Amino acid sequence: MPMPTEERVSQLVAEPVERRGFDLEGVEIAAAGTEQAKIKVIVDSDGPTDLDAVAELSSELSALLDEAGDFGETPYLLEVTTPGVDRPLTAPRHWRRARGRKVAVTMRPGTESPEGKPKFEARVGAVTETETDVALVLGGRRNPHRVTVPLADIETAVVQVEFNPPGAAELELAGGVAPGRPQPGAQEVPEVSEETAVAASASPTEGIVE
Repeated sequence: MPMPTEERVSQLVAEPVERRGFDLEGVEIAAAGTEQAKIKVIVDSDGPTDLDAVAELSSELSALLDEAGDFGETPYLLEVTTPGVDRPLTAPRHWRRARGRKVAVTMRPGTESPEGKPKFEARVGAVTETETDVALVLGGRRNPHRVTVPLADIETAVVQVEFNPPGAAELELAGGVAPGRPQPGAQEVPEVSEETAVAASASPTEGIVE
């Protein structure tokens, strides 16, 4: 029996993910050996992620996938996880949650760059109420200054892992760090995840939380 598509699993898990206060950021399915599949469900929220809430969601999704039966007799490993700190920013909520972090930005061809070049680094500031523009702090520790850039003009933006804290003025211009997010330059907090090994069969299954 072929494995279900990532789109199909996304449709199955979307409602319980949203009901528990998370955003569904993606689903990845891969072979985890010759006779096992690995399902990775990536979720996020505005506040700090509660490991207990992730564990409860993992158990609910495991039961839901068992009931749907899309994997047939194929055993699978379910991992519910939050995005890594170096994730790309592709939606306004990603920018909002990345406030205070350094990002590598690539502007779309033909748009005006605040740095005069298509690629540059900046610190993320506040997103406007209309979610159409974002404040970026340029100049680093030595010459921090804030500009506003339309999100539609940004082709890609990826959060950078930092080993040194930003300058106080630079971080103040950014509006500080988003609530519940790690401080830039501090020891990076690993993504929160909950793995459940599930052996699919006709009988009820039990999740083994590692």
